[in-house]
Amino acid sequence: MDQSNSADGAQGTAHALAEVASAVVRALTDRRGMSFTTAATLARLEREGPARLTALATAEGVAQPSMTQLVQRLEAQGLAERIGDPADGRVTLVAITDAGRDVLAERRRARDVRLAGLLATLSDEEQRTLGAAARTALPLVRRMLEDDGVRPRPLPAQHHTGSRR
Repeated sequence: MDQSNSADGAQGTAHALAEVASAVVRALTDRRGMSFTTAATLARLEREGPARLTALATAEGVAQPSMTQLVQRLEAQGLAERIGDPADGRVTLVAITDAGRDVLAERRRARDVRLAGLLATLSDEEQRTLGAAARTALPLVRRMLEDDGVRPRPLPAQHHTGSRR
């Protein structure tokens, strides 16, 4: 295979992966009670710990006034709270609450149940193929996140895909 075909193949695969990622995010995002940005902000607080409001706004790609409103809604729902920075008493940080962690856990559980139901409609061979593709793609996606300054969530101790039996 020459260089141009290899580049075209990589470009086509990159496009297909981007399309799949976008579709998966849309399909698995629970739109009933929380926006994607709200869920992403809570997940960031869970993963990285308390943060300044300005840092959250920058990380989520929203204006500071928008993040202020989002945090106020999270506080009103009991999902986040403002705390003092132990290193600098003049600074206020936003932290996830236990209720916020519970909401994220429930959203993940519901997402996993939905995805497992969809996977159950595939043949054993299709499940194995999809599992192999996911295991190949995951390190690339994690590297992209790290390159963008996002600390990916730790992987479970045993990361695998099951097959129907």
